[in-house]
Amino acid sequence: MNKNDCIIRLEKKEEYREVENLVRESFWNVYRPGCSEHYVIHMLRNDPAFVKELDFVMERNGRLIGQNMFMKTVIESDDGHEIPILTMGPIGIAPACKRQGYGKMLLDYSLQKAAELGFGAVLFEGNIGFYGKSGFDYAEKFGIRYHDLPEGADASFFLCKELVPGYLDGITGVYQTPQGYYVEDADVEEFDRDFPPKQKLKLPGQLF
Repeated sequence: MNKNDCIIRLEKKEEYREVENLVRESFWNVYRPGCSEHYVIHMLRNDPAFVKELDFVMERNGRLIGQNMFMKTVIESDDGHEIPILTMGPIGIAPACKRQGYGKMLLDYSLQKAAELGFGAVLFEGNIGFYGKSGFDYAEKFGIRYHDLPEGADASFFLCKELVPGYLDGITGVYQTPQGYYVEDADVEEFDRDFPPKQKLKLPGQLF
């Protein structure tokens, strides 16, 4: 990978459908038969929690190959306070460009920009094998619990990175996923009809 052949910049409104198709291609049949992520980003852009200053695309040789976005949310601390934080994603890379370092490049750039804007921490659901390389660790090590997760359940999917060192010191509490991430299957199906037909497959390793 030649980093010099890439540009990371803010998403433009006229690119919305192209980016949605990119996300659809990136996530299709990965976590479930088909995917919902392209509809999720379509809805999140109009959500009050959406951070338009952190809505990035990656361009290589004039073509979009990646995207990432952030949403504001909170930790409801055990002492009754709300701690402002960010959550992230979906972050997607075009299938032909996966496992070549572009995802980490986009991720690291995005996190740097979030830190420059003064945000204190990012929490979200992801794979430690990938995100750990960019400084994420298990959220439970920071004293943060995932909402609605039973005590003792596996929380290894729930990750955290402080953008401001010590931002979460002394804090314990519950992370809240922004409501915009919850979409109805029927709405996803309706939205997906406007895209080229693709076959949904049930594959080993899918979560749903």
